[in-house]
Amino acid sequence: MPEMRFHVRLPDDTELNCYSPSLVIKDYLTPGEQYPLDEFMTRCREALHVASERVRAKYGFACSAAMDQLAELERHAERLTDRREAPVAVLAFEE
Repeated sequence: MPEMRFHVRLPDDTELNCYSPSLVIKDYLTPGEQYPLDEFMTRCREALHVASERVRAKYGFACSAAMDQLAELERHAERLTDRREAPVAVLAFEE
């Protein structure tokens, strides 16, 4: 299963190198685009759950790395609750 990294910059200028076990993230995020934090998180939740389920379909178990990545993003989003409309920039994809 092809995995990939997606690089983002959060509203507080923190840059993250994120993991997806599937290329499905390309269906939810676009390099060069910016998304309000809430929308970014909705897209990541959906994409990483789909990616994890693809792993389950192929190997018989969900992808814990995808869920760990989502948990990390959720922690960052929670500390940025005062910046819900501030943009998250998708910097690049790395396959």
